[in-house]
Amino acid sequence: MPLSGNSEIAPGSNVQVQVQCLAHSAGLPLPSYATSGAAGMDFLAAVEQPMVIAPGARGLVPTGLKIALPPGYELQIRPRSGLALKHGIVLPNAPGTIDEDYRGEIGIIVMNAGAEPFIVERGMRIAQGVVAPVVRAVWSESTSLDETARGEGGFGSTGTRSS
Repeated sequence: MPLSGNSEIAPGSNVQVQVQCLAHSAGLPLPSYATSGAAGMDFLAAVEQPMVIAPGARGLVPTGLKIALPPGYELQIRPRSGLALKHGIVLPNAPGTIDEDYRGEIGIIVMNAGAEPFIVERGMRIAQGVVAPVVRAVWSESTSLDETARGEGGFGSTGTRSS
């Protein structure tokens, strides 16, 4: 029995997502895929005035969008590699999760890990979003677990070699 109700998703299939555009997103396009092979769609900054994020600081960038995902899906908010490489702009909670039952505005938490102030301009591609199916875990308590080659080896244990 499927846990999320969407185990029959074919690769490359489309999922209908309802979107409500808020007043401060007027004139901005909806999120879109830059290429036919892109997994993530670009989300744009719906700032009304330029927003300065100082080095080491965080800011919440509005998108002006509210969404309704279908049951069994989430929207993952991920950083854009170009902003990370060129300006040190990261998403400190990446990937951020937008749950299917959230109906507020999507806001992008950005952090400037760079050395210079970063200016967020209206319409700037600030993050990317990936719609993904959700699988729910059903926990089953046990008194013991099966043995594996790794065992209880923790942080960094798979990167070491025995002599």
